[in-house]
Amino acid sequence: MHPPAHQITQLLRSWSQGDQSALDQLMPLVYDQLRRLARGYMAEERPDHTLQATAVVHEAYLRLMDSEQATWQDRAHFMAVCARTMRRILVDWGRARQALKRGGDVQTLCLQEALVVAGRPGTDVLTVDDALTALAAVDPRKSQVVELRFFGGLTARETAEVLQISEETALREWKIAKGWLHRELTKDR
Repeated sequence: MHPPAHQITQLLRSWSQGDQSALDQLMPLVYDQLRRLARGYMAEERPDHTLQATAVVHEAYLRLMDSEQATWQDRAHFMAVCARTMRRILVDWGRARQALKRGGDVQTLCLQEALVVAGRPGTDVLTVDDALTALAAVDPRKSQVVELRFFGGLTARETAEVLQISEETALREWKIAKGWLHRELTKDR
C-alpha cells in the first residue's frame, strides 16, 4: 500500500525548502514503489544481467541529489521526474553497453511493456527511446503520457494529474501513442 499522497507532497515541499530531514523521511516512503518500477523494467532480462533494479533506483536517487534544487509540486510530479531519470539511466546503460560491444554480441535491455508496444521480441530500450524521441517531435504530450505510464509506472489517473488533463484523455493519448510506437518500431521489419 502506498503512503498517502499528501504526506509525500508535504515532505517534497519541505525538502524543496531545504529541509534535509524531509528527504530522510521521504525516501523510505517512495523507495519500494521506485524499486517495484525498476524491477518491472528488468523483469525480462537474463538472470545474470549486470544491471539490477536496486542499482537503477540508487542511481536515480544519486542523480536527483546531484541535480539543482527542485521545486516539487506533488507526488505525481516527483514520480514523473523519477520516471524520466530512470529512462535516462536505462538509455545511458544501453548506449554504454553497445559502445563496449560495437558490432559484437550485443545484449539488449528488453522491457516487458516495450515488447507489447513493439509487438516483437528483442526491442531494446534504445530503440524505444529513439521512437519516443521521434514521437515527442510530433506530439510532445503523447510522448509524456508514454514516459509517465511506461517509465514512471503511473496510472492513467496519476498521468492525467501530472499533465493536467482528464483521465479519459490520458487513456486515449496512451492508446494512440502505443499504436504510433508500434508502427515506428515495426516499420523496418
